[in-house]
Amino acid sequence: MYFHLLYNKRKVDGVLIFTRNTFMKKITLALFIILFSFPAIANHVAGGELFYQYLGAGSASNSSKYKITMRLFRDCNSSGATLQGETVNIGIYNSNDLSLAQQLTLNLRVPISIINLNTAAIPCLVNAPDVCFQIGYFEATVDLPDNAVGYTLAWIRCCRSDGLTNMSVNTGIGGTFITKIPGTNVLPSGHNSSPQFLVKDTALVCKNKNFILDFGATDVDGDSLTYSFCNAYSGATSTQPNPGANGGLSGPLQLNPLPYRAPYSGTSPLGPLVTINQLTGEITGTAPSAGRYVINVCITERRNGVVINTHQKDFILEIGNCEYGAASPFPINGQLNVSPLAYKWVSCTAFKIDFINQNNSSLINAYHWDFGVQGTLNDTSNLAAPSFLFPDTGVYKIKLSVTGNAGCTDQDSTTIAVYPGFTPDFSYVGSCFQSPFQFTDKSFVKYGVANTWRWNFGDATTLADTSILQNPIYLYKNGGNPNVRMIVTSSFGCLDTIVKPINVRSAPVLTLPFKDTLICNTDTIPLIAQGIGSFSWSPNYNIINPNSANPLVYPKDTLYYAVTLNDNGCISKDSIKVNVIDVLNVNAGNDTTICKTDNITLSPISAALQYFWTPTQQIISGANSKNPLISPPSTTTYYVSAFVGKCQDKDTVIVYVVPYPIADAGPKIDICFPGKAKINGSIKGTFFNWSPTIWLDNPNALQPTTTPFQSLSYVLTVSDTLGCPKPVSDTVYVNVVPKIIPFAGNDTIIVANQPLYLQATGGTTYAWTPSTGMNNPFIANPVVLLGFNIDSIKYSVKVSSPEGCSASDDIKVIVFKTSPDIFIPTGFSPNGDGKNDVLKPIAVGIKQLNYFRVYNRWGQLVFSTSRLGDGWDGKIKGVDQSTNTFVFMAEAVDYQNRTIVKKGTVVLVR
Repeated sequence: MYFHLLYNKRKVDGVLIFTRNTFMKKITLALFIILFSFPAIANHVAGGELFYQYLGAGSASNSSKYKITMRLFRDCNSSGATLQGETVNIGIYNSNDLSLAQQLTLNLRVPISIINLNTAAIPCLVNAPDVCFQIGYFEATVDLPDNAVGYTLAWIRCCRSDGLTNMSVNTGIGGTFITKIPGTNVLPSGHNSSPQFLVKDTALVCKNKNFILDFGATDVDGDSLTYSFCNAYSGATSTQPNPGANGGLSGPLQLNPLPYRAPYSGTSPLGPLVTINQLTGEITGTAPSAGRYVINVCITERRNGVVINTHQKDFILEIGNCEYGAASPFPINGQLNVSPLAYKWVSCTAFKIDFINQNNSSLINAYHWDFGVQGTLNDTSNLAAPSFLFPDTGVYKIKLSVTGNAGCTDQDSTTIAVYPGFTPDFSYVGSCFQSPFQFTDKSFVKYGVANTWRWNFGDATTLADTSILQNPIYLYKNGGNPNVRMIVTSSFGCLDTIVKPINVRSAPVLTLPFKDTLICNTDTIPLIAQGIGSFSWSPNYNIINPNSANPLVYPKDTLYYAVTLNDNGCISKDSIKVNVIDVLNVNAGNDTTICKTDNITLSPISAALQYFWTPTQQIISGANSKNPLISPPSTTTYYVSAFVGKCQDKDTVIVYVVPYPIADAGPKIDICFPGKAKINGSIKGTFFNWSPTIWLDNPNALQPTTTPFQSLSYVLTVSDTLGCPKPVSDTVYVNVVPKIIPFAGNDTIIVANQPLYLQATGGTTYAWTPSTGMNNPFIANPVVLLGFNIDSIKYSVKVSSPEGCSASDDIKVIVFKTSPDIFIPTGFSPNGDGKNDVLKPIAVGIKQLNYFRVYNRWGQLVFSTSRLGDGWDGKIKGVDQSTNTFVFMAEAVDYQNRTIVKKGTVVLVR
């Protein structure tokens, strides 16, 4: 999505001068204008670059002659000084401490070149400014003594333009342009000329638009160049804007980074959406909001994989508040071609490519794509962002036409080479940091060949851990696990990166399965070492093949054999002790006793290396080990044979097997609280004890009596002194059933032939006596029906638990020979003597009391209830009432659902 304008061009003193054609050929991906400007004091300066060229040996011995050049840009529309009036005095500083070595005045070379660009006639472009620059070259030659530390060249100036968007300070910010000449510490032989940034067409960057800006450079020495954003430096002040012009240069040189405003920084001057290609110097991405942004591009210069110089260009990019509609076809999953082939883009991974127009302007309302496949008409699309599956490998010309809202149109094209089948990979051979590592490119390239490589070996101790060789060799400074990065390109323009961690050991890995061994003095044994490299053993005494990993030795006395492992100069050492014996002894151990069904591990005393035990059928595991695990069913004698080579010995051990003691604490016991029970314990053994002993009448008895308050378990433990020494335990649980609390119900009054529903609680089984008038005397809730022949009766109920615990309760039933009714006394005396203290209705044959109310003689309600059994205590709001007459009203429902109403008077007597 960038606009390219077609210009007439001619060369003046080697510099191209552009004048715009009246016809616009093409508008590139992003319109940019690079405006390098400083305010009031030096606001005519629009940017620049300080560089040098080696011319040969100097006039003095051990010196070199250099041509120093300051390329300076001036804004044609500036009211500041002309280029002819500018004085460029640079300081040459020693690079180690930045102390001043000498000053040098650069002279203006004529004629001055002009870039004049008028963009007002571009279709579909809104708010496009005119651009005009003058370019002046200030230069001089100088002889510099060759030294070890090299030189730093600097021009110090004030001031940058006001209102810089990515700065935290907006006024009075100076600038320092620098470059460096490497010393003999970095460049022991040969000389260097700095890179030079290419002077590209001037263009305009619009806010929030994608753009590409080429800041590539050339290098006459053919050194490897990589590009990055870096900190720009502040410079002189408004009181002394050009210190060199007044002799104000002094040392040491102060290189202070500019005060960047978050989220911007020297390495991200345009925010996270803009990056620079480290191989090509192209700045790409989506522009931030309109404004002026300080950008500094650094070139890292490498020769034979070693960094020799850092060169830079400091400039101000103005992002305009402009809008345009343009065609700029862009393959999303393609990559810029870094090979010298003619096509621009290449797809190295797939035949299906996704495309977009890099200009995302809202002014565009129609697209037409042609993907350049010969012999077909089905290679087009009208989508804004299409995908296309190419039928075969090859180079295709992609054409895009766009139509704007105002009817303006634009066309652009690009080429893409479709050659999938590119996978970077490498291998390495190396052991430790003491010897070089050999790296080998293993990249798969189906089309073309791999043609460039950039290695970074991940050595944190140096910046010189790089190479451009295909199969480099690198010597690490110490051990570790560095991440090695390889960037590889192909002759078809593919580029990819692979990162692998590698193991750089401090020494080669030397492994000894054993470091101490035993042999008979008549034997020969192999020593075993494992590792990569060559082995050597010492001393050279009774040893066969001492330069192998596994020599044979036959010493006659105990001896240490030392081994040295050499892996290409990396050394590891270790040793093995060979113990030599003349006679071998084995002691199978003392006879022992175990409990039947138990396991035991035998532990003989011997220095033997091999063992054999019998009888094998009674050995669980390890019949050929020093410590077998056995479980004999009965008393058994075990035989062991022990060996060290040809030395051997034998012994026996008896394992006696005895039965376990027997403990039986008895069956579970249920006790009704409060109560007691006898525990029926029995044993086979010598000693026993009970735990716990609480509530036992005799803890030393085998069958004690317990009177517990709660449930618990008693543990009977038995041990033996004549057989198995291990204790055996058994447990009896004593369950204490909580006390039964029976309830037959409250005494009641019924009328003859009224069903009475009894309800007992407190247990799980019930038994009523007598069973007179009862439908079922063995349930908790029998129904009773009594006739006129019974005046009253008392029922008793026995309530039992599942464990057999029981208790009884009774209920008295009075039978009235009347119909159901409400009986209310005519008077009561609430004097606290326990007789007639409460006025309450007596309900006979009543299942529900609707209300019982009492009123005083003024009609005031003094008491009310709907619960049977409740009554009035003769108080109103807690105050005792004196003797008086009161009115009552009552209503109830009898067991036959008939309503009974009563009203009358009652006398309160004091």
